[in-house]
Amino acid sequence: MALAATRRTVMTLFSDPLDPYSHQTRIVLAEKGIQGEVEYVAPGAFPEDLLELNPYQSLPTLLDRDLVLYNARVIMEYLDERFPHPPLMPIDPVARARIRLGMFRIEHDWYRLIRLIEGEDATRADKARRLLRDSLTASAELFELKPFFLNEELTLADCCLMPLLWRLPAWGVELPREARPVIAYAERMFARDAFRESLSEAERELRG
Repeated sequence: MALAATRRTVMTLFSDPLDPYSHQTRIVLAEKGIQGEVEYVAPGAFPEDLLELNPYQSLPTLLDRDLVLYNARVIMEYLDERFPHPPLMPIDPVARARIRLGMFRIEHDWYRLIRLIEGEDATRADKARRLLRDSLTASAELFELKPFFLNEELTLADCCLMPLLWRLPAWGVELPREARPVIAYAERMFARDAFRESLSEAERELRG
């Protein structure tokens, strides 16, 4: 495994051009200005070294010299620790725990529904769309408490949220007027230079 990894001399992120988890990691790369390669991989067309290094053959996968990481959350936290400036997690352990709990809830309450929306069961997908819309709307006040999600500065929680919010129109989820704080938050995040830089061509096309 180490021999295959050393064939690449720069940090490489293998990324699905449409997968929101891959997008999360690309946002972290862009926010931190990390110099590396993003290699877009179509599902089922994995390069040979990725097949050798990742036993799950999953995306995203990060290759950094002789280190191979898979799972978006693991990759994001590694990048934040490996490149500490600007930090994407609070220094205070209590605040950091709150952000981690927020990330858990984003995954459990909202990303869980995406798998149903993208599934083949139309009835379950429609129900999941309504649940996602209603859950985001019910959480609207959380998006106006602070400039960023649950924090005064950008954190990994924001990096988790941006891909989800960007894809809402493509998933057929339209937020109502009651969700204005969510919409305003999303517009601020989408206007960030790093977010625009993180987008693949396929992701840009999701919003024309």
